[in-house]
Formats: sequence, structure tokens, C-alpha cells
Amino acid sequence: MLVVLSIALMVVDARFPVLKPVRSQMSLVLMQSYTITDLPQRLWQGVASQFGSRTELIAENEKLKTEALLLQGRLQKLAALTEQNVRLRELLNSSALFNEKVEVAELIGMDPNPFTHRILINKGERDGVVLGQPVLDARGLMGQVVELMPYTSRVLLLTDTTHSIPVQVNRNGLRAIASGTGNPERLELRHVADTADIKEGDLLVSSGLGQRFPAGYPVATVKEVIHDSGQPFAIVRAVPTAALNRSRYLLLVFSDSRTPEERANDAAQAQAQDAAGHTATDAAHAAPATTPATPAAPATTTPAAPHAPAATPAAAPTPAAAAAPASHGTPTTPSRERH
Repeated sequence: MLVVLSIALMVVDARFPVLKPVRSQMSLVLMQSYTITDLPQRLWQGVASQFGSRTELIAENEKLKTEALLLQGRLQKLAALTEQNVRLRELLNSSALFNEKVEVAELIGMDPNPFTHRILINKGERDGVVLGQPVLDARGLMGQVVELMPYTSRVLLLTDTTHSIPVQVNRNGLRAIASGTGNPERLELRHVADTADIKEGDLLVSSGLGQRFPAGYPVATVKEVIHDSGQPFAIVRAVPTAALNRSRYLLLVFSDSRTPEERANDAAQAQAQDAAGHTATDAAHAAPATTPATPAAPATTTPAAPHAPAATPAAAPTPAAAAAPASHGTPTTPSRERH
């Protein structure tokens, strides 16, 4: 009876979504078992950190300070470029993703099935995680969230046979599709022309097509390119940049959640502000050029004051005198009068 019941549950779970709420609630119970099984490793790490040598800690502290100083110097240069990039994208009404927010998650389990590459992390629906959310580590993209539970989530890795991601060669922008092979150390590029400009050592980054993965994140490095004169496509194998089998702490990417209408409105406002800024700048540059014209009016009218009969000659400078006050209002008025 237990065997029959197990088979029935597997069939129902595979064909119907009835048991998904039950699985979601069962994860609350399983979460406690994950915590208990992970407790020995946490205790060992705590004891090891307490008995670490003082010399190693000092050396590591100095190294981290140096790295932090170098990264701060780079950040100062990149801040202005990032703001400029965002500004240009808004002015161009671009729908590209930028200003991603990230949250740290921890790996707490792995799928025991050797034919699937899935992991379990300690962030779930209660933490704002959504289906399809990208996951990466310190080296590059790892995969995406495919199943949500209240406090945990399952992530499908890039190397799973059912997973594919649009990429491009960082060197020349060549687009391709990287698919999983079932091997945690290898990806394959599908349908790459035999004459395509791709070679060993090229860095593959996410292209952003499909609006699932943000653009520009490292995905893999080309390891081997095999050309066969009898085949229309080359065989391209790549190694993932992320440490899929070793990373314990991961990053969940929260991309721009604005709708296309909101992005269009924000872009229009940014464009209007930019136009107003240009107008104010042009007025500021034009003001110093018009102020020296103010003394010109008294200079032309002063000789005519002592001689009453010279009223007719005094009328000659009238166009210049009329042009001088007009220049205070709009700089274009004198050019119109001269025309």
C-alpha cells in the first residue's frame, strides 16, 4: 500500500499542481532539519575562527585593507561613469536594466539527483524572491530561481541540461546561446557558424536578451573551438566563470522593477530636466556678452546733448541705441534687425 501510495503521489505531483501548496508547507518542517544538519559545520567554523593564529589574522587584515583601498579608488572613477551611463540610457528611452540591487543568500542544500543541477538557498518568497530571479556568486552568473517556498528557494544552475542563456562575446559582441551539458565544468554554444569570430580565451557575458538575466555579467570562458569543414556549425565548449561546486554564499539580483510606462515617464522627465539645464547654461553664457553693450547708448547720445540744432544728426545712432536695450531681453533681436 505504501508503494502504491508513493507511485500515486509521484504521478499526481508530476502531472497536476495540486501538491505544490503541500510541498511549500512541508518546506517549513524541512527547514529545521537543514538547520540541524548544518549545525556541526557552523560549530566547527566558529571554533576554528576562535583559535586562528594572530599572525594570519593580521596579515589577512592588511591584505583586506589594501584591497579595500584599491577598490575605493576604482569606485571613485566608476561612479561618474555609472551616472553618465544611466543618464544616457534615460535620455534614449532605453529599457535596459541598470542599478541592480543584490541580497546575500546562503547555500543550504543540493539536489541528490545526479542528472539535475539544482541547489537550495535560504531565501524564499517571504524575502521578496521571485521566479526567474538571477543568482550569481563573486565570479559570475550561476543560474536562476525555478521554485519558491516561504523561506527557501531552488535554483537551476547554468550547467543543467534544460537550461540555456543568451550570451555574447565580450571582445566583439558576437551573440550566441550557451546551454548546459550536465557537466558542472562545461557549457556548449549552440549553432555557432563555422566562420564566426570566436576563439579560445574569449569571455562570454550575458547579453540581456529575453529580459531574464541582466546584461554584462560574466558567464563563461571559451575553452575549446573545433572547426569541421564538413559541418556548418563549430563546436564551442566553455567553462563557467562561477564556482558552481564551491560557492557557498550567493547573490540574488533584484533588477529594475519599474514598468515600461514608468521607465518612459522617468525618461521623459529626465529629458525635460536636461533641456532646461541646457537652456539655463546658454543664458548664463550669453549674459556676459550682452552687458558691455549697456554703456554704448550714453556714448552715442552724449555728443548730441550740447547742440540743439544737431537733432537730426543725433537721430543717426538711433538703430544702435534701439538695438542696445533690445539685447537685454533676447539675444536674437539684434540679428533680426540687422537682417
